[in-house]
Amino acid sequence: MPARVKDIHLTGDSSRDLLRQLKESGGFTARKVGQSVDIMKEMLGDSDSLNFLSFPADLIATGTRGVIRDMVKEKWFDVLITTCGTLDHDIARSFGGYYEGSFDADDALLRKKGVHRLGNVFIPQANYGALIERKMAAWLDSILSKGRDEISTAGLCAEIGKRLKDDSILYWASKNGIPVVVPGITDGAVGYQIWQYSQNHRFHLNLLEDEQMLSDLVFGSKKSGALILGGGISKHHVIWWNAFKGGLDYAVYITTAQEFDGSLSGARMKEAISWGKVKPGAKQVTVDGDATVLLPLLYSSLVQ
Repeated sequence: MPARVKDIHLTGDSSRDLLRQLKESGGFTARKVGQSVDIMKEMLGDSDSLNFLSFPADLIATGTRGVIRDMVKEKWFDVLITTCGTLDHDIARSFGGYYEGSFDADDALLRKKGVHRLGNVFIPQANYGALIERKMAAWLDSILSKGRDEISTAGLCAEIGKRLKDDSILYWASKNGIPVVVPGITDGAVGYQIWQYSQNHRFHLNLLEDEQMLSDLVFGSKKSGALILGGGISKHHVIWWNAFKGGLDYAVYITTAQEFDGSLSGARMKEAISWGKVKPGAKQVTVDGDATVLLPLLYSSLVQ
């Protein structure tokens, strides 16, 4: 017989106990959240596993940035794969503030007042584009000095991290030697500044160097695992490369996307089995929900 469904009884105890009770509740997404903790524990405790973390940029505009930063600080993952906006927000928030806003704000009025809206986060224009432009212009001169005429995205992220404060993700990734790969590097403010810099300087981004590094890591690994937050290019780059080693051994996917439209973001983890990107016997789960809620819960349970 399968395990009996148990009622959740909250007593003010730790989040670890809450997550255990969610797993035992037998119900819907709650049970999947509990399962994700078990998979993550095994993945992080497996010394043979090459572990990936992928996530989209919007999370870095929220307080969830702190959870991702702390996971990187604690060296939970061997590789990060993300989008250009992560660099944008990590730089911007290291030097300027973001503020609580509203989904229902008047966007035309915000535009007049010089404020960007990202969901219910307000970003002063002065703390974003102009700030990133100033920083990147000076940093690129320094990074590409002494005749250096090319750099990978992982190399660029490491150099940016050296120039950020210790409240940032890129700082800790650089300090801990964890590569950050941005396959869509030109799709953001940092990418635009790189393009603009290239108009007057002879250099290029070597994306194939990133891919060679990923190839070396994947083919040199015995096992692999991934915590995947959201979909898109970050998710796909993780599962794509792991197809070449027979698929991920561990996978936790947190998404708000729906499956009916056939999108990669909406695809459940088990769909990747048919592509060889996740092993048939992998320990995997797809958890439907907002990562700004679920990731702090998951993290707090794992660190206690």
